[in-house]
Amino acid sequence: VQLQASGGGLVQAGGSLRLSCATSGSTFGDYYMGWFRQSPGKEREFVATMNLGSRRTYYADSAKGRFTISKDNAKKTVYLQMDSLRPEDTSVYYCAAGRPILSYIRESTYYRDWGQGTLVTVSS
Repeated sequence: VQLQASGGGLVQAGGSLRLSCATSGSTFGDYYMGWFRQSPGKEREFVATMNLGSRRTYYADSAKGRFTISKDNAKKTVYLQMDSLRPEDTSVYYCAAGRPILSYIRESTYYRDWGQGTLVTVSS
């Protein structure tokens, strides 16, 4: 699966951004599309993921209540709507695809395909 991420930018604290991840290729079965982020000097961090079949979603504690992952089947695109952004959300965001088992859906190493990162900067 090929992934193309977009939508990053500069926003003030409290603002919103929507990231997009356009996909090409086949996804079926227990396929997950997720978002991770990585800041300089830090490990890649799980943000959110969705099971494309069941549409069940999972979020990091830091994202719950503020971020929403969704998909548009017709456009073959997965979105991450980010509201109430905070300066600590500043990071490079990556979309990823894979078929991790449920126990590992928050682990980046279990996602096979990755898009290029898109930078999100939240100013205070």
